[in-house]
Amino acid sequence: MSRISPFVRGMLILAAIALAIVVLNQETALATAGALLQVAFFIALAFAAYMLWRDFGRREISIWPTRAQRIFYGAVGVLVVDLAWFFWVHLSGRDALVCFIVAAACIYAGVRTWRVQRTYS
Repeated sequence: MSRISPFVRGMLILAAIALAIVVLNQETALATAGALLQVAFFIALAFAAYMLWRDFGRREISIWPTRAQRIFYGAVGVLVVDLAWFFWVHLSGRDALVCFIVAAACIYAGVRTWRVQRTYS
């Protein structure tokens, strides 16, 4: 067994798992596990973003003018909804294009607001 390369060994393990799923008719369980992993991944992204905001951004953003705070938090909120839509629906075609345009607009609004507030005049 030690003469088999790690790549071939990994492929054999994956083939055995795939064969077991097909033979035992566990496609539904696999689809459910995939959906749960998607939700867990989105929650992990949201948690990481929250921790970054809590550690670095909250104090700085709190001294910004109210209008700048609303624009920044609005852009972040719309971006979160947009990413949730992207991960949940599996977009294609025009919907994917709209998703990317909205994400780009949110990122632009957030970064531009942040840069304007960081500029000392």
